[in-house]
Amino acid sequence: MTNPSTKPRDLRPNEMTIVEAARALRARELTVRELWDACATAAHAKNPELNAYLELFAADDTAIELAQKRIDAGDASPLCGIPLAIKDNILIEGKIASAASKMLENYTATYDATVIKKLKEAGALFLGRTNMDEFAMGSSTEHSAFGATRNPHDTSRVPGGSSGGSAAAVAAHLAIAALGTDTGGSIRQPAGLTGLVGLKPTYGAVSRNGAIAMGSSLDQIGPLTKTVEDARILYDTIRGIDPLDSTTIPDGLYSARQTAEHLRIGVPRHLLGESVNADVRAAFDATLAKLEQQGHTLVDVELPTSGHALAAYYVIMPAEVSANLARLDGIRYGHAARGAALLDDYLLSRTEGFGPETRRRILLGTFVLSSGYIDAYYRKADAARAVLRQEYEKAFESCDVVAFPTTLSPAFKFGEKSDPVSMYLEDIFTVTANLTGMPALSAPMGTVERDGKALPIGIHFTALHQAEETLFTIGNAVERSR
Repeated sequence: MTNPSTKPRDLRPNEMTIVEAARALRARELTVRELWDACATAAHAKNPELNAYLELFAADDTAIELAQKRIDAGDASPLCGIPLAIKDNILIEGKIASAASKMLENYTATYDATVIKKLKEAGALFLGRTNMDEFAMGSSTEHSAFGATRNPHDTSRVPGGSSGGSAAAVAAHLAIAALGTDTGGSIRQPAGLTGLVGLKPTYGAVSRNGAIAMGSSLDQIGPLTKTVEDARILYDTIRGIDPLDSTTIPDGLYSARQTAEHLRIGVPRHLLGESVNADVRAAFDATLAKLEQQGHTLVDVELPTSGHALAAYYVIMPAEVSANLARLDGIRYGHAARGAALLDDYLLSRTEGFGPETRRRILLGTFVLSSGYIDAYYRKADAARAVLRQEYEKAFESCDVVAFPTTLSPAFKFGEKSDPVSMYLEDIFTVTANLTGMPALSAPMGTVERDGKALPIGIHFTALHQAEETLFTIGNAVERSR
């Protein structure tokens, strides 16, 4: 069967994949300027409705002309001349990087993030900075200080988060592909809710230098794309050792097994309870059956600690948030408000600068790190994290990937998850990859109907450290099954 990423299609330029656009550029069917104009025109037309972008950049004529010259000279980089959307917490020199917060509303980046340097070297172009949950704290992009982003498939519903702006931009064809960041599912969950491919790489595979930190032991930058092959292209471009990020890792640090043509898919059925919507569960089972027909094998696996992963995550993550955002106090960095005394300066600056969800997580993180509670909460959560990693490594002795639905349900309506705990449950199947540092991928597995509209849902796979190739193999198999 032909791979969807290479199948010829009659499309507008902005609707193309990276593979299709690169082929058209090199076949002289399209110029870089025409591709940029198509994406920019669509973005300007649809962004007022979707609020996917916080800022659309003016065309960089020099960069466009240089990309065209490189292509004309035979440059083989598939990203040369490709317009991308960039999440608002990834630094681009000379551009605002606000992390969708009033605290950094006027902060202009003084340098490029390492991933941006790599993309510029590849000849990629940047359309704009995309909306997100403030400081990446949320699962719906409702917690942006600059308004919520809407799901292109149903504008009464959320696109997921925190990389919801990047997901909406790609799903609505306002960019060819995008970068997001993933701390507990913030690439994969919006990918699932908007019908995209989302990859959370192995921790340390991609430099975090120049990404505004939320949870330093959890954050990873990764791609949001229309196909698995596009995700591979972006990942291969941005990955690698970086002397500016001591957590980056060399190839071969982990002894990930060789990828086979037919994979063993681990299914933790004991975790797929009644909380998963019935039609989502049916689509998940149907997708697994199709994969089995392709020659892959289904294996039941047990992951008993996974039931506690979400609780551990919501102790560890706020603790790291509290530490990372302490510098944003209106004195050293960030929004500055002045009161009658120094204490008032701190209180006013952080109260005005941070939104409710950010303040909630800072307070929770400060509490679990405080004297008398760090042993009761933080250190126990960290111990649970170690056990969880061991359980996954044990499971991978009998399987190559572990499969879940990406989310419990399709995209929910605005305001539907006003209770913070119900919002946190959106991450129930995705947080384990961040806690263990393992790579994970969400791929589209069809749609379910809500209120007369077809809404995308995703299937989620986790693999061993540095086994991204295994994820691409199973992701391609899911694409063939559709």
